Amino acid sequence: MGHSYCSVYLHLVFSTKERRPLIPPPKQRLLHRYLAGIATNHNMKALEAGGMQDHIHLLISLSPDMAVAKAVNVLKSNSSKWMRAQVRGFAWQEGYAASSVSVSALEDVAEYIRNQEQHHRKRDFAQEYIALLKKHGIVYDPRWVLG
Repeated sequence: MGHSYCSVYLHLVFSTKERRPLIPPPKQRLLHRYLAGIATNHNMKALEAGGMQDHIHLLISLSPDMAVAKAVNVLKSNSSKWMRAQVRGFAWQEGYAASSVSVSALEDVAEYIRNQEQHHRKRDFAQEYIALLKKHGIVYDPRWVLG
């Protein structure tokens, strides 16, 4: 797409199905690298990836022709195929959270993602997810927010 310029950074968060601990610690870094590769292959850039056994955080930049829903679909569908070969019964939840990130906040968000283990000593995924939604003014229905 010639002469199109885009600076769209997103913090994506999604969980494993039913928030089950399906991402074993030895597979986490491999999954992060795999997601970065998927992003690269689809003209996105993964700036940071992290998470825990039951969820993932990604800081990505989108290309000018990539919609948020398409990016998430590409990342989740391709990584779930790979993870099913690694972990029996692996699946992602249906939904996701996506929030925009300003250039000035990129390092703060990357640091947050890198320090997931530390954050989760104080709060579980459900608490973190709802706090992120509230922080970004995302309206949600408490009955369905966690799938």
